[in-house]
Amino acid sequence: MKRKIAPVTPGEMLEEEFLKPLGLTMHRLAEDVEVSPQRMRDIIAGKSPITEDEDLKLCRYFGLSVGWWFRGQDSYDAKNPYKSIV
Repeated sequence: MKRKIAPVTPGEMLEEEFLKPLGLTMHRLAEDVEVSPQRMRDIIAGKSPITEDEDLKLCRYFGLSVGWWFRGQDSYDAKNPYKSIV
């Protein structure tokens, strides 16, 4: 029997693969990309989806191709239709 791995939110990916390894705080990132600390907290907690504008800011900040975060959000939403935030 195959084990299913729970999909990871873009916020979890942001925290585990970017913030922690780079020694960045959520507040510092929020300030640097001009997003409110509360909004960034909600994204990291998986309470809010990443918007196109936030995708652009985060991609520029981390040197990723535009749409990287947004595609991750779309993928997560597709795997969790009942958890999508409206």
